[in-house]
Amino acid sequence: MTTRKTSRTRPSVEPATPDPGWAFRARFRRNAFGWRSAPAVARIKEALAEIRKAARSDPRRGAEGAVLFLERVAPAIEHVDGSSGSIGTAVNRAIEQLVPIIAAAPVDEATRARWLERLDAACEADQMPYLETLGEHWGELCGGPALASAWADRLLPGARIVLTPDRRGFAHCHGTSACLSALFVAGRYEELVQLLEVRTIWDYKQWAARALVALGRRAEALAYAKACRSPYDSSSGWGVDAFCAEVLRDSGFGGEAFRHELAVPRPTTYAARFRALVKQYPEKAPAAILAELVASTPGAEGKWFAAAKQAGLYEEALDLASRSPCDPRTLARAARDFRETEPAFALGAALLALRWIGEGHGYEITWADVHAVRAHLLDAAARLGRAGEAEGLIAAVAAAAGPGAAFLRTSLGLPAPGAAPARSPDGR
Repeated sequence: MTTRKTSRTRPSVEPATPDPGWAFRARFRRNAFGWRSAPAVARIKEALAEIRKAARSDPRRGAEGAVLFLERVAPAIEHVDGSSGSIGTAVNRAIEQLVPIIAAAPVDEATRARWLERLDAACEADQMPYLETLGEHWGELCGGPALASAWADRLLPGARIVLTPDRRGFAHCHGTSACLSALFVAGRYEELVQLLEVRTIWDYKQWAARALVALGRRAEALAYAKACRSPYDSSSGWGVDAFCAEVLRDSGFGGEAFRHELAVPRPTTYAARFRALVKQYPEKAPAAILAELVASTPGAEGKWFAAAKQAGLYEEALDLASRSPCDPRTLARAARDFRETEPAFALGAALLALRWIGEGHGYEITWADVHAVRAHLLDAAARLGRAGEAEGLIAAVAAAAGPGAAFLRTSLGLPAPGAAPARSPDGR
């Protein structure tokens, strides 16, 4: 298989004139971080905070800082160990936050054109490539149809090589996504659909599907997207489901959209995903959304405890935490926070925390953690008028067998099942 990498002749770019006031500028030098990812991620977060703060008071200066950061970030982290994925995730999040700042900046077309030249040079020099997703936002960065159309014309020769129906081997041009994004913002929808009448990846084909939606051909767009599923690439299926969910939701078919939404893995917590879906689908009852989410992750019911708790579904939360392991510290915090307002829920959460500690769950659980749970349990029981039962409930949980049962009993000062009670010092 042969590989061809296309190159483009770029007009000369004026030397960047960075604002000397940017604190992050000195920190993002070439190979500034060596191989360690943690310092690099921390510096990226600091830079984003500085740029966002500037953009709030001066949008143009904030956009200048965003362009400068994107120019400097890839060379600075080129040798950072990316095996954990943290540095790549940090850069992708930075792009998502900085693109709207650049796109919304109130500048003339000449200034925006210079920014795009600088960003294009940074993308082509990026070897990893950390800035790859920037191309998906190129049309947005152009700020309007005129500049987007000009960039589309400039990038089309390389994109046509990549998207040639009868090409042999694999051709790559870093500007392919940028070209498709620019064509879309330029409103050249029919041209976009025709260009993508080839067998290629969903990352490219999605632009044709979006063009069909823009042309008012939603049913055709859905059929087109579903035909793009690949049995060899699960991520393409997730992308198709996300697209279908968006189109169906905008078309008023919330029920069908929700089914597609459930098939898309989201890089977030269980509780955050639940909150997002409640916001996106206000016509569905939170309890119904939670039930479908739980059904979509068999064997992980306990992971949804926090989501149910935040929705005020206390009985459902306890039921979920009893069906599969739940982090004992999460349960302990619930017992602490709700012992006054919802003592029955707090009592149940505390008992479940002790149960999962006894079964060996929880990371580096200590004696102090166990005693904190016991204190919350006793408090909740007293508020319910069940103080006399509390010690018996604790003993019943501690008597169960499990990898952490001995630790739990020792922490609580309870004997092993069947053992004689400890004698007092006077022998009684």
